[in-house]
Amino acid sequence: MLSPTIQRALISVSDKTGLVDFVRPLAAAGIEIYSTGGTARHLAEAQIDVVDISQYTQFPEMMDGRLKTLHPKVHGGILCRRDQAQDMDVAGEHGIVPFELVVVNLYPFEQTVARSGVTVDEAIEQIDIGGPTMVRAAAKNHAFVTLATDPSQYGPIAAQILAEGCTTFELRRQLAGAAFTRTAAYDTAIAAYFAGLPELAGESAEGGEVEEQPFEPRMTFQYRRQATLRYGENPHQAAALYVPAQNAPAGAGSQSLAQAEQLHGKELSYNNLLDLDAALASVRSLPSPSVVVLKHNNPCGAATADSLVEAAHKAWAGDPVSAFGSVLGVNVPVDGPMAQFLAEPGKFVEAIVAADFTSEAIEILTTKPKWKKNVRLLRVGQIGSGRGALLWRPIDGGILCQQADDLPDDPSTWKVVTETAPTAALQADLAFGWSICRHVKSNAIVLVHDGALVGVGAGQMSRVDSVEIAIRKSQQRCQGAILASDAFFPFADSIGQAAAAGIAAVIQPGGSRRDEEVIAACNEHGLPMIFTGCRHFRH
Repeated sequence: MLSPTIQRALISVSDKTGLVDFVRPLAAAGIEIYSTGGTARHLAEAQIDVVDISQYTQFPEMMDGRLKTLHPKVHGGILCRRDQAQDMDVAGEHGIVPFELVVVNLYPFEQTVARSGVTVDEAIEQIDIGGPTMVRAAAKNHAFVTLATDPSQYGPIAAQILAEGCTTFELRRQLAGAAFTRTAAYDTAIAAYFAGLPELAGESAEGGEVEEQPFEPRMTFQYRRQATLRYGENPHQAAALYVPAQNAPAGAGSQSLAQAEQLHGKELSYNNLLDLDAALASVRSLPSPSVVVLKHNNPCGAATADSLVEAAHKAWAGDPVSAFGSVLGVNVPVDGPMAQFLAEPGKFVEAIVAADFTSEAIEILTTKPKWKKNVRLLRVGQIGSGRGALLWRPIDGGILCQQADDLPDDPSTWKVVTETAPTAALQADLAFGWSICRHVKSNAIVLVHDGALVGVGAGQMSRVDSVEIAIRKSQQRCQGAILASDAFFPFADSIGQAAAAGIAAVIQPGGSRRDEEVIAACNEHGLPMIFTGCRHFRH
């Protein structure tokens, strides 16, 4: 494959990072530099000779810079095929010079719309037209044109040009692929912005009303690899972590797990990330301060209390055996007393995700326990409530999408359906149990007493089995506890189990054909029950 000697470069960039250091040695090597507007001024100020693109095209920039490079003498110079005599004859006839190197990066649309208070007009002005056109032209003609779309590419390109006077076809093809990835991500960001404009909601393209729903007819995803993981769920499975292509860097204040700042510990594993994600989702829905102890994607302990250390004690006591080697979620900053509790002999924690960590807590957790070198500490910033964002889940041949089940419930809609109402003392436990049961794999049963999870039955094929497991795991602590079920009871048999174990109240969605039988069983045992009218399956 022909590798043309690079004689001319066309440069038009928004991000000027590293540009002068890249261009100066190329110009010194005799490469002619053509450029536009602010880029040309930037290079000229650095004492680099530049041919202004308007001087070349004999056509001025106009419309506040909207029209600069959309000209046949620009795109002909990019698109002409050096091995096609007809192309080269046309170029010569019309005074078109070939560009062997094109350096373009795009207007900062994504960064602009990420700013608070940005107007639609401001966003629209950051939609690049000429830049993507040059990028696509150069990428299409990569057999003859070297294309840089990001400052990170300057080093490899310069090294080849200065050594050989040209670049390899392999590098040009790689750069072309990166360019099309960039323009795809750029267009995706613009489409997503327009889809989210409130004034467009509920209006069809023809101006008529359309049904409001969150699912677009087409979706495009652009993700970049943030980390290659040691392996997946098992050692024989490869794994990696991807984040949205334009996401903020880790530690930039985002409340997401993928962008959390890791303060200490070993590299995160695939399973760590799954468990930390579940821990963060669980603790988001609880009052502050709360602690969730999570194992294999299910809460095995959770508690809220007046102080964080008390919540930690109660959460760990939910299932001390399972808590060994667990992942913790904390919705306030981890303080010294909690860290001291976790550092006690006999305890082992894999990772902690929290709003923050005090300096005292970090000192204790990284110096005192035997596992000090290994524990991963992740600071996620202020932990907000749920957002109802869209969740995506691959299946064979497709991908499912749903709104996240993370929005708070409205207790004012709950109904007491039994002759006996729960006491005021049980109301907080009922709310806590209902918040935590949605984070347990279905069929889910949780038992809560005095603001703490004391028994969990998770992921069973039968709800009666989940009830039995939760009662057994509670080890008699279910006396006076409330029972929360993520879905309705299909039969009344579990009510008898709950009453015999000393359960004080039940909360469930209702909605079974046998609701009346279940209510009658509760009345028979004097067991108050609430119907929430909302199911919380987690498959």
